[in-house]
This record gives sequence, C-alpha cells and structure tokens, in this order.
Amino acid sequence: MTVERLDAAAVHAALADLPGWSRVGEELRASWRFRSFAAAVAFTAALAELAEAQQHHPEWRVAYRRVDVATTTHDAGGLSRRDVELARAVSELARHADAEPAS
Repeated sequence: MTVERLDAAAVHAALADLPGWSRVGEELRASWRFRSFAAAVAFTAALAELAEAQQHHPEWRVAYRRVDVATTTHDAGGLSRRDVELARAVSELARHADAEPAS
C-alpha cells in the first residue's frame, strides 16, 4: 500500500488544527508535561495501544514528567495523512490524561 506524502501547504493547514504540534524537518513533534512520572508512563502505554490500532508507530521519549512525541511516515519519505491522524489522536489522549503542553 502506497502512502502519499503531504505537500507543505497541506502540512501547514493540518498544523492549524493541531495546537502544540510543530513541523521539524520531516516530523510532526509535540511535548506534554504530566502530574507524575507514573502518569507520563501510563500515557505512553495508552499511546502504544493507539499506535498498534492505527498501525502507525511514533517515537517518544519520557523524561520524568515530560513526554516528547514525534511522527513521520517512512514509506512516504516524509509526512502523510497518517501522521496528522495520529497527532490528533495523541492530542486527545493527552487531553484526557490532563497533560499540559510543554515547550
């Protein structure tokens, strides 16, 4: 299955509806701060389930109460609609986990 790469205008339009996310090279990235390390790790467990369900797997890093997430579509050689959909779903997970955007 071929995944189509988004052009710059489509990425820019998608980011308008993705508060806290930014484009860094060929990745979408966002970070959140949680009330505890345990809450941050629980978020990543939920994120793993989400990624499996979407068959699209981001990279993430946990540093105490902070979780950094990055997504790209290697098959497309950059960003695709799959990254935008995953970013929306991850943002919703973070919202339900009472996470705050981290900068």
